[in-house]
Amino acid sequence: MERNCNQETEFLFTGLTDHHIYQIPLFLLFLAVYLITMVANIGLIFLIWVDSRLHTPMYFFLRYLAFVDLCYSTVITPKMLSDSLTESKIISYIGCGVQVFHFTVFVVTEGFLLATMAYDRYVAISSPLLYSVIMSPKLRVQLIVGSFSIGCVNGMTQTVNMSYLSFCGSKVIEHFFCDIPPLISLSENDSTINQIILLASTILFGLSSGVIVFISYIFILSTILRIRSTESKHKAFNTCTSHLTAVCIFYGTALFVYLKPSSKDSKPEDKWAPVFYTVVIPMLNPLIYSLRNKEVKDALRRVISKNISFNTVN
Repeated sequence: MERNCNQETEFLFTGLTDHHIYQIPLFLLFLAVYLITMVANIGLIFLIWVDSRLHTPMYFFLRYLAFVDLCYSTVITPKMLSDSLTESKIISYIGCGVQVFHFTVFVVTEGFLLATMAYDRYVAISSPLLYSVIMSPKLRVQLIVGSFSIGCVNGMTQTVNMSYLSFCGSKVIEHFFCDIPPLISLSENDSTINQIILLASTILFGLSSGVIVFISYIFILSTILRIRSTESKHKAFNTCTSHLTAVCIFYGTALFVYLKPSSKDSKPEDKWAPVFYTVVIPMLNPLIYSLRNKEVKDALRRVISKNISFNTVN
């Protein structure tokens, strides 16, 4: 971050609410959400790692999705939790830049991993006999490396973009973390170029991955409609519905924030919409992809039964 005001070295967050009566309940709520996020994602990564029956393309991608959810939730939530218990919600310029970089890396990587998983499901349903051939180990690695590479490009672009902003007036960010739109709004210099870069990145990285996801699910649903078995069709629809719910929340709230023109006036939805894609989605993903998945539940039972047997023998 560029510092033209040498006497200032930090930003101040306003947090989610100005009402002190809500701070403790919100702290407890988001603490519970964060703990569930940590346990669910770490547990899913461990389960996929130890159970050989889950060493398939779908769970290969799911393991990395859990890792990304773990990372970008941790970039935001711990700081938000600590701020909810203090009056002065301070973050340094460097800390803000670090948060911007890591968040923009992981949120874009998340989008492309969701697109990769949607494509994977389409191949599995439309070409089950060729599935393992099409989703070869080489292609899987390329898709993962590609997703993280695009995320890193976005992170570096947005961080450099923000470094040219100057903050000589108010240091109060009307938000609960260093997100790009409120930083642009806070800047006193001409931010037209910054807004153009943000919009271009949103369209190039956000909309493109979203389009891949939804086109894949359109083909998936059309394939499901051709299934003759009512039970199989119902099961597939339930799975797709839960996946699409999480995807719609993620893309809907994120695109609402980043496609909306920047404004100096903060609105309540400007703070609460990001809660869904920063805090809620990292918790929902492992629950949706695991608790509603028979293979994952069976793997969990096998791991538990092995531990019980081991403890009984000893």
